[in-house]
Amino acid sequence: MYICLCNAVTDHDIRREVADGVRSFAELQARTGCSDCCGCCEPEARACLQQALEHVESTALPGFVAVA
Repeated sequence: MYICLCNAVTDHDIRREVADGVRSFAELQARTGCSDCCGCCEPEARACLQQALEHVESTALPGFVAVA
C-alpha cells in the first residue's frame, strides 16, 4: 500500500528500509524522501515505521541488542 503518494513510498519500502538498518524517522526520510513534501502521510509513515521496528525487535536473535 502506498504510504507517501508524493514520493511513491510503500509500506513494503518502509519495512525493507528497516530490515536494511533504518532505526529513526529521520533516517527513513533521508533514504526514501517519505513525508518531505506535503507531510500528509507522516502519521501513517511513523506508524508503519514503528510496526516494522517492533517486528525486527521481536524477531531479533537472542543476545542481539537492537539500537533504537
